[in-house]
Amino acid sequence: MKNIFILALLLVTSICSAQITVQGVVKDSIGTPLELANVIAINKETKTMASYAITNDKGRFKLDLEKNKTYTVQVSYIGMKTLSEEISTKEDNISKDYTLQNDNALAAVELTYEMPVTIKGDTLVYNADSFKDGSERKLEDVLKKLPGVEINDDGQIEVEGKVVNKLMVNGKDFFDGDSKLATKNIPSNAVDKIQVLRNYSEVGQLSGVQNNQDNVAINIKLKEGKENFWFGDITAGVGTAPDKELYLVQPKLFYYSPKYSINVIGDMNNIGEVALTNRDIRNFGGGFRLPSQSSGTSINLGDNGLGGLTNLGNAQEIETKLGAGNFSYSPNKALDLSGFLIYNSTRLRTRQESYVRYIDSDLGIPDEETVETGREASNQGIAKLSASYKPNANNQLNYDLLGRLSKDSERQNILSSVVGSTNQLEEVTPFSINQNFNYYYTLNEKNIFAFEAQHLIKDEDPFYNALLVNDPTNNDDDPQDQDAFDNTASALGFDRDQFGYNLNQDRRIKSNQLDAKLDYYYILNNKSNINLTLGTILSNQKFNSNIFQFLDDGSFFDPVATLTDGEGNLLTNENDTEYNFSDVYLGFRYRLKTGKFTITPGFSLHSYGNKNTQFGTEYKDNFFRVLPEFETLIQFKKSESLTFRYNMSNAFTDVTSLAEGLVLNSYNNISYGNPELQNSLSHNLSLRYFSFNLFNYTNVFAFANYSKNVDQIRSLTNFDNVIRTSSYFNSNFADESASVFGRVERTFKKIRARLGARFSYSKRNQFVQDIRTVSESFTQSYTPELRTNFREAPNVRLRYTYSVSNNDQGTTSTKFVVNSPSVEFDAYIWKSVTFRTDFTYTNQDDGVRPAQSFQTWDASLAYRKDKDAKWEYEVKATNLLDIDSNISNSTSNISVFTSETFIQPRFITFRVIYTL
Repeated sequence: MKNIFILALLLVTSICSAQITVQGVVKDSIGTPLELANVIAINKETKTMASYAITNDKGRFKLDLEKNKTYTVQVSYIGMKTLSEEISTKEDNISKDYTLQNDNALAAVELTYEMPVTIKGDTLVYNADSFKDGSERKLEDVLKKLPGVEINDDGQIEVEGKVVNKLMVNGKDFFDGDSKLATKNIPSNAVDKIQVLRNYSEVGQLSGVQNNQDNVAINIKLKEGKENFWFGDITAGVGTAPDKELYLVQPKLFYYSPKYSINVIGDMNNIGEVALTNRDIRNFGGGFRLPSQSSGTSINLGDNGLGGLTNLGNAQEIETKLGAGNFSYSPNKALDLSGFLIYNSTRLRTRQESYVRYIDSDLGIPDEETVETGREASNQGIAKLSASYKPNANNQLNYDLLGRLSKDSERQNILSSVVGSTNQLEEVTPFSINQNFNYYYTLNEKNIFAFEAQHLIKDEDPFYNALLVNDPTNNDDDPQDQDAFDNTASALGFDRDQFGYNLNQDRRIKSNQLDAKLDYYYILNNKSNINLTLGTILSNQKFNSNIFQFLDDGSFFDPVATLTDGEGNLLTNENDTEYNFSDVYLGFRYRLKTGKFTITPGFSLHSYGNKNTQFGTEYKDNFFRVLPEFETLIQFKKSESLTFRYNMSNAFTDVTSLAEGLVLNSYNNISYGNPELQNSLSHNLSLRYFSFNLFNYTNVFAFANYSKNVDQIRSLTNFDNVIRTSSYFNSNFADESASVFGRVERTFKKIRARLGARFSYSKRNQFVQDIRTVSESFTQSYTPELRTNFREAPNVRLRYTYSVSNNDQGTTSTKFVVNSPSVEFDAYIWKSVTFRTDFTYTNQDDGVRPAQSFQTWDASLAYRKDKDAKWEYEVKATNLLDIDSNISNSTSNISVFTSETFIQPRFITFRVIYTL
């Protein structure tokens, strides 16, 4: 790996030495420098674009050209005549200024080549063909090559460090709420322009009165000829593996016209290649955003689905089916209708071996080794319908309806060195209906009104069953000789005279929430406005659960627990709780632009009401609170800014933390709530810097966050062996967290260099065995990267990740060091063959045991007659080294663990792709 990096450095040096620089200033007729002027150099012999530049705020540009060549340089600027001049390069750099003249006629100018990157206000436009080398197949292959754009480890698009949550195609929503379906399915040869919409606002009336610095959207412009025709591709494949036959069918079809669009994506395979994972589906938001998200109040409705759904990359077997359809229809200019339907089904087989150490050896909690094997089955469906009505510039009405339904189950066999063998089953069939209604009205140039309301209904019904070993003959023995679960079984009231514990729990959680607000904007002048907000959050949750046991003869047994809470009150195995929450708030913001500054101070006044009723007893808490906020944006220039934010926020928990009856989260994790829990108050500060400089091809962004939680809701945990019982309380000990992340990207000729760095610190208080401990962790990671971007030659990406994590947990200290170099290589050979391969080596060292490592290596070889061919044939291999598992080290607030996760074996498949 070291030799590869040296070779890459020599390659950069040789390329730089073979080129010279042409630089200068572009001015208008009176000598004023022109910012964002376009400069293109076209090789006179090959008629191809050799280099491009966009002038900075001082009108300066820089072109990197080969020595001893002749070029045509074109300089253009909106409203001015395009200048074209021929230059010849020698051995030395060239200094050249250009003066443009006004073009009152504004005649159309035909340029030989389009600029690879152009800036139009807050819109950054990439010409996709300028970054393609022929090896691309999907949209994500193009996005990875764009300066300032990143595909993160979760498959999401990031621009300037901000995740893109809205992606459109020809201005129409494409599965609103997630960008992965677009990046992995839209064919690269259909993409003409990629428009990055910074400071994006879906409501044009509010774009001038709100701060939208965090909102980034992407619009994909299709090439001419892609409208009014079906396009896309169909992939079919077969293959072999050690113990099964492999199959793959993936149709991906798209149709766009000015009035309507249809997108159909299908996937059926047992190879593990999926566009959306189970977690993606669960987190698929459909573009919904809470009206109260900036009010300072957050309430957690909880998630009672299967929280342990496996990452697909950590499964031994994967079978998946996906069917997705998206449509949009515009019957007239005022009305837009759209929607999507997604069905996803997966079947997984998993295996994981873990070693767990708890934070303090003096607490008497034994170390534990576990082997977990499991099978997961998930069927998930999501449907959305949307309507947007804009009869004129002063009125806009939006309505959205999103429904979810799933049926998930997980069976696991857990072999523990402490507890023995346990079989457990989890099942849940939740559904939810979310409605969104927005109306925006501009009375006149001074007064704007915005009403937003969202209503959510959610119903969850998790069921849990566990079968544990038990020897009833040792019940009267010394506690040290009894079964590991015996003490817990006795506390829960189970019958211990059974040859095995058959534990069961039914739960039902129903949530109903309304979140609404009315905003009024008064425009004082073109520099300032006032925003008044009247809003409310009304939430109702009902929680019911019951723990029971089946005896050896199959009969039902209703146990009576003997556990008590911290005040000596007897706990029950049943819950019947209703929780009502209300927040009525009035907010004020003042927005002022002065010079380079945009200042937005504000506050909100909240009237809170809480009431939970349990077994006929009411617990109430009503109070008022003022939550301040402040934001300052410094716009140094059009492509450079600094933003500072502060806000105070109130966080409220969900009904499961309030219900005082016992809950089986799993056989070794039991909890009960506290009906008198209060809210948690936090102070949050953030600082964000961004710079995009096309003069020297440098992109920089950095952000820092700090949060301090006051009166934090935390758990009080006690262990019997490795079986924990937890409750919740408000603590005066503050938790703190801080993080800094930055990335610098610079392009040198055909080489793009990038360095990312991340630092994070957290301080958490916890109570284990009635002893308070403080956990502190500090993690630092560095990711240097080199990527080439040749049009003809093969391209390579070299990346190295180095991270160090230091953790102090009571009397336990750990240090994890991870080194992970990786190489990606792709080549487009003879205009017909595409070869790709990627290799990653990961080494992890905890300083106690010998370092552990694993490697992943994938490759593919594809043939098509030419780039316009309809048929393509591909051989693809994954896990070429046929490794069994990967290793991970991690920590929680109470434990340190090492896991070995078993993965799919070597797969080799042959595929045929037909392009429409």
